[in-house]
Amino acid sequence: MRVPDFALPAAAARLLSRLPASPPSRLLAAALNRLVGSRALPADASQLAGKRLALQLRDAGLTLCLAVDESGFRAGDGQADLRLSANCADFARLLLREEDPDTLFFQRRLVIEGDTELGLLVKNLLDSVDWSQMPLARLLVS
Repeated sequence: MRVPDFALPAAAARLLSRLPASPPSRLLAAALNRLVGSRALPADASQLAGKRLALQLRDAGLTLCLAVDESGFRAGDGQADLRLSANCADFARLLLREEDPDTLFFQRRLVIEGDTELGLLVKNLLDSVDWSQMPLARLLVS
């Protein structure tokens, strides 16, 4: 199943942009920690330790912030070392490997700002995961 081209309705984006980013950031951190724990995400915490990441879901008006330390991912705040910005559909395409991050970057659908070395590390980390084996991906593909 191919992720369709879509953007969240403006009303949904207005609502989401007013909600606190902490709960979804915590949920993302917990999911990433679980993936690391199951070895599905081969993250080396020492390479990411002390870094702050932000995922901006442009069409949702929502930015998820993460901080990384030796113990793993946690919800973060403040200035990010790396910011990845895209619409929800493009992030879904990345996770399901329907689109390559380089393609989205050169089409200006994925914006990468901040520490370029960290950006390359995160890109390679995401490329190393077989997202199709993740429970959410299996639900989307079925």
